[in-house]
Amino acid sequence: MDSAPAADKANVDFLHEIGSRMAAAEPLEDVLGRVVDFTTAVVKCDSCFVYVLEDGDLVLRASKNPHQEVVNRLKLHMGQGITGWVAEHREPVAVSRDASRDPRFQYFNELPEDTYEAFLSVPLLSRGRLVGVINVQHRQPHVHNAEEIRLISTIGFLVGAEIEMARLESENSNLYELLETRKLIERAKGILQRDLGLDEEHAYLALQQQSRRTRQRLKDIAEAIVLTDQVKRGSQTN
Repeated sequence: MDSAPAADKANVDFLHEIGSRMAAAEPLEDVLGRVVDFTTAVVKCDSCFVYVLEDGDLVLRASKNPHQEVVNRLKLHMGQGITGWVAEHREPVAVSRDASRDPRFQYFNELPEDTYEAFLSVPLLSRGRLVGVINVQHRQPHVHNAEEIRLISTIGFLVGAEIEMARLESENSNLYELLETRKLIERAKGILQRDLGLDEEHAYLALQQQSRRTRQRLKDIAEAIVLTDQVKRGSQTN
């Protein structure tokens, strides 16, 4: 008699824990790892994928099972496969058996999970905007009841904003690093122009040639030139 209320309370406590832990700002990779952990705790599944919407495509960013060769590389277009359909329509899809026979299914040779029987896909939303998709799979046939679908959908609502925030922070960090690298290269070019009498184009070509010859990043070559110049100037003033 008390099992249903007890289960409901456990679910409420569980979702409260998600909200509390997701409230702390974390890198995107850590946030997505927690999404996988929370989802697999709700549904005892054999596979869990999290796709994040980036530049109009869905990029596989996290997985319960290790997939180093495809995580951060595998992309789906909107509408492609069940995942793309869910993203496009912003509605969950639950297939209890023979998931690969669904006409929307997209097969990938790199993912052995594509042979699994059951497939549940739920959109990740933030203020009505699509952020990504959570996929849950079972090796054997499995009926995803309304409670499971509702709980995972709730996780999607809770973490959608956090994923979007973490993704934007990651993009801003990458942009900052790109700008710093450009500034460093410009300084290195200026030093080569001054010391070797090169024009801007040939100074940049010299950096590229050194990068290829030493198999080091252009940023590292530029940083070494700037550092050497600073040391030389420091010794001249002493």
